[in-house]
Formats: sequence, structure tokens, C-alpha cells
Amino acid sequence: MRSLITGATGFLGKQLVVKLSQLGHEVTALGRNSTIGDRLVTENVRFVSRDLRDREGIIADLQGQDYVFHCGALSSPWGKERDFYEINYLGTKNVIEGCQIHRIKRLIHVSTSAVYCDYRDRLNILEDTPLPIPVNAYTRSKQLAELEVSKAYQAGVPTITIRPRGIFGPGDTAILPRLMRANRRVGIPFIDRGRACIDITYIDNVIDALLLCQTAPDTALGKIFNITNGEPITVANLLTKLFTKLDEPCRLRPISLRAANWTASLMELIANTILLGKEPILTRYTVGLLAYSQTLDITAATHELGYQPRVSIDSGLDIFARWYQTHTNPGC
Repeated sequence: MRSLITGATGFLGKQLVVKLSQLGHEVTALGRNSTIGDRLVTENVRFVSRDLRDREGIIADLQGQDYVFHCGALSSPWGKERDFYEINYLGTKNVIEGCQIHRIKRLIHVSTSAVYCDYRDRLNILEDTPLPIPVNAYTRSKQLAELEVSKAYQAGVPTITIRPRGIFGPGDTAILPRLMRANRRVGIPFIDRGRACIDITYIDNVIDALLLCQTAPDTALGKIFNITNGEPITVANLLTKLFTKLDEPCRLRPISLRAANWTASLMELIANTILLGKEPILTRYTVGLLAYSQTLDITAATHELGYQPRVSIDSGLDIFARWYQTHTNPGC
């Protein structure tokens, strides 16, 4: 069985490459980080240094493949709109074109729960809930990418899309590390006493979901599935658990939503001018993630894919904390 993974040097893609290789797949890993790519080669995989914007290269890479896991994306609360558009949208179009030309058996597309974001409390969101106007360049590009995947299915490409929420675990460089950096520098904005109820998802559970997408019955084709741990948790509870397991003090900075948005807006202005585009410590998007409740209904994934989260949030945080304390210098 031949499987190709885009974004193979990223957090999710790297873990998926290792898992598929262990399962005996003939794996081709596409990514931009050659250092990580060289390590993946030791897992008996073929690594290709490739940018999603390289249309001809992507199409050529897909030749002879059975399954494509499209994990590649620019996932960040901050960045240039052009980069998000070219990597997330045009890059997805390139992958789809390759799947069409080479008659791939199944394209499994990794989207994001960020497409639901509209700066208000929303609980138990279903996959067929109308998507809001995008709040930033990242969510806009991911919505556009989803539309292309939907069009591809209508044109005959076998597709399944997942929308994972807040992936965390060993190797995470985004969600939890961002909170930890903010905690050490200025403290974490504690908006409305951390009452927002959110979903997060341990990395191994997302890997399980992707493997289930590969073997799911054809009735699942063309559909989108929410993926979470199925354990809604308040921001306050999450922060308490995280920093207790890390054995670090949690420096919470109580602040109103209005003040947090004002501070984030000012930091973004400084970042775009004085700091020449460098990501600020706090963005309006991050404020939204900390301030508003957002949980997803995973009933469809449970019933149609057979998805059942194996690793709980508490166990996942334990594993992350042990990994972080072993692999990272806390003083950095």
C-alpha cells in the first residue's frame, strides 16, 4: 500500500509518517524541512523536499500513489495573507490536480476547526453548520481549500475531510508552547476568569482518525468530520492542569475582553510596523481562542468512522509534560 503525506515534516504529518511506516505502508513524505526529512528516512520512508506551491513537482510526486494524506498547511495565528493563500489554497489545488491525474484511491484532507471561528460562544457545532465570514487570512485560506476539496469530490475524486480541534502532544510547537512562552514573558491573558469551554485533541487520536478515514466505507466519501477528544474543558482548568504537570507557576493576568482586544490590536500594529511583521505575543485571533467557548460535536466521526479517542486530555498532558521536560531547556 503506497501512501503519500504532505506536510510530513510538520507536527501532525511527521507522526503520521512514522505510524504508517510502522504499519508496513510504502510511504512517501513531502515537506520543506530537510533536517527532519533526513530523520524520517531512517523510518524506511522516501523523503522529498517539496513546497506545496510547486505545482509540477506535486503532481509528479503523486504518480503511483494509492492514498494521499494532505496534512500540509501554513497553520499560524499570524502571517502574510499571500502566504496563506498560496500554501493553503493553491497548494491544496495542486494536490487535488495530482490526485485527479493519477487516479488516487482516496484523498484525506486535514482542515481545521478554525473555519468555525466567529468570535462568539458556540457549543456542539455540527459539520453542516454554515461557516461564518473568515476572521483572518488563515481561516479564509482553509475555507477556500475545503471548497476545492468539495468540488473535487463532485468531479469524481474520492475525498474525506477532517476538522481537528487544538492538536497537542509531544512535538507540538504551536498551541501549548505558545501559552508557555506567554506565561514566561508577560503572563497569560485570563479573560473572564478562563470560563471559555473549549475542545482540544491529543495527537494520537488524530492519527487514529486519519487511519480510519483511509479504511472507512465509501459512504463516508465526500464528507467532513469533526475530530476532538470529546472532553470539553474550560481554559482555566486546562491551564491549571498544564502548569501543574510542568511543575511551573502559572502567571495569569486577569483582563477584560475589551482590554485584551485593545492590547492585541496594539501589539499587531507594532508588529506590522516597528517589528517588520514579526509575530506579536498576543493577537486578536488568540484572544478569541481564549475568550469564547467552542466545542465540536463528534457524533458523525464516532458513528461513520468508528472514531473513539483513546488518549484522554489528562493522560495526553502527562505525556506532553514528560516529553517537554526531557527534550526542551525550560530556560530558553
